Formats: sequence, structure tokens, C-alpha cells
Amino acid sequence: MKKEPLISIENLRKTYIMGDNEVKALQSASLNIYKNEYVALMGPSGSGKSTLMNLLGCLDTPSSGDYVLNGSKVASMGDEELAVVRNKEIGFVFQTFNLLPRLSALENVALPLVYAGISKNVRLRKAEEMLAAVGLKDRMDHKPNELSGGQRQRVAVARALINDPSIILADEPTGNLDSKTSYEIMQLFEEIHKKGNTIILVTHEPDIAAHAHRIVKLKDGFIESDALNPSIQRIQIPV
Repeated sequence: MKKEPLISIENLRKTYIMGDNEVKALQSASLNIYKNEYVALMGPSGSGKSTLMNLLGCLDTPSSGDYVLNGSKVASMGDEELAVVRNKEIGFVFQTFNLLPRLSALENVALPLVYAGISKNVRLRKAEEMLAAVGLKDRMDHKPNELSGGQRQRVAVARALINDPSIILADEPTGNLDSKTSYEIMQLFEEIHKKGNTIILVTHEPDIAAHAHRIVKLKDGFIESDALNPSIQRIQIPV
């Protein structure tokens, strides 16, 4: 029986109007991503990779084309339904961490559960478990400015995992980190992938993309190539 993709996009396009100019950030993208894949979206600045990431994460809407997420057409979803998808189905990890400076690591990780209406005791207990899982059991009460860059990214990863999402979207997650810390964060993503999550990683760095099991390269708003990473033994993609 043919396996259905977790994510399916067809001829996805995004055009921005800036004054009198049209900026075609994504010209046409068609792609299937299956459950428990580890995919890197690669390309230089302006290639469309971050635009595609924002569309996949329901942070932006396409100008045209189709996007089916876990069997549901994203275009037919209302604002409330999209908000639920973003909070429960997808975990986001950003280059700049996006932590709230006045909140502790524990409170930052628990934040998505506040929006989900989970009681305080439950969300703090789960946030403690997530921070322990990423090796920050002894940093729970520290605020972001009291943490190193790698520790802040671990907090961001714990926050992304708090709602047990099936998909992790990571946009240049090592962009502000040194080489050693970058490697540690990528090892953490590998552990997350082994537990069954689907990971989609945006990067322009070949050494970071090398951790992924499939590499999709974008150029000038188009998908230039899509191939399994030959250096790693792969899960077979259904045809």
C-alpha cells in the first residue's frame, strides 16, 4: 500500500509586493516529505529556503499552489485552526532563539502550554522534563542572558518539543553558535529524529546539512535538486 506523505506541496509560490516591485521569493516548489524524515533545505541567501520554511510552518500563506499537511489542505484552514497546527503539530527552532528575556528557561519552555490551556502545575512539570532531556536540569531558573548560546538553543529545542509535535522546523539553528556547540546541537537533533520526529532544517552550511538524511537544494526560488544524502544510510522514500 502506498504511504501517504506527511507534507505535500505542489507548485507552491510566494510573491511579495514591495512598493512598485514584485519580489518572487518562491517561484515554484513541489515536494513530498514523509514521517520521520530528516530533510535539509539548502541554498544561498535569496534562494527561497526561508520562505519555504515559513510556508511549511504555516507562518505565512502562499500566493498560489497547494499545501497538504497530514491529510488536511492548509488553504482551507481558518486562523484558529492554523494557530492550533502551529502550536501542536509543529515545533519551531530559530537562529536567534526567540526566548523571552524576562522569563526563566523553565517559563520559556512552558510557554506553548500556556497557549494550549494546560494547567500551571502540569506545564511546569513537563517543562522540567523537557529541560532535563536536553541536558539543562541545573539551568531551569536561569534567564536567557545567564545562559550560553548553546544553552539558549537547547532551551529553544526543549520549547519546540513541549507539545510533542510530529514536525520540527529549524531555521539556521546553529547560525549564532561556535563549531563545537553547533556539533552538540546537531547531535541533539539526531537524538530527536531517532525518537520519531520529522525534522526539516534550513541551512546554507554544507557541514550542517550533512547531518540530514535528505538534502533539498533551492536556487532562485526553485528546487534545484532533491536527493538522499549519500554519506548516511537512509530510510527509503516511498515512490
